[in-house]
Amino acid sequence: MEDQSPEMADLALKIKRLVEERGWNQEEFARISRLNRHTARQILLPGGNRRLRNATISACARALGITVNELRTHSIERLLPRMADGGASGPDDAVRRAYEQATLPELRAWLERNPDRARKLGEEDLDELLSMQGEGGPLTAFGVDAFVQRIERRRKVVEHVHAIAGTEYLELLEQIVSLLHDKVQPRTDRG
Repeated sequence: MEDQSPEMADLALKIKRLVEERGWNQEEFARISRLNRHTARQILLPGGNRRLRNATISACARALGITVNELRTHSIERLLPRMADGGASGPDDAVRRAYEQATLPELRAWLERNPDRARKLGEEDLDELLSMQGEGGPLTAFGVDAFVQRIERRRKVVEHVHAIAGTEYLELLEQIVSLLHDKVQPRTDRG
């Protein structure tokens, strides 16, 4: 194992302190960060002599609900309050949970590449994405981004419907929605 630079030692110490603030033990940290147990132990050991790779730093930051840039540049004093209140806000927690439960590499990669878009998805949207995983499933067949775009479009339509429903055009909206609903319902559901 290589000796680490003072900068790496400081970073490892910062990660250790943030993990402690979360109240995670080594097993929890390894599971949540998706690091192997040996790597997690080396990071959390007092005076550990671990050289941190970029992928390891990224996994730690993601698990802690912060960006790699924040982890590298923000002081521990600035980061600690975020850990004390559970870390990131609700949307970040939902995204982190989705990342932890994602088994499809394409979904995990999309969540990593698109953190801002992922935060805008609701828990139900993220659950829907998780339910579409699987060998030959819709996410594999059509792609994660295509399904996320569909979810985003659907959310925008619902927002517009809510806005229109509060106006004098509610009756017209009801007629249009009823007409469309009749078109998409199977014949057996029509009454």
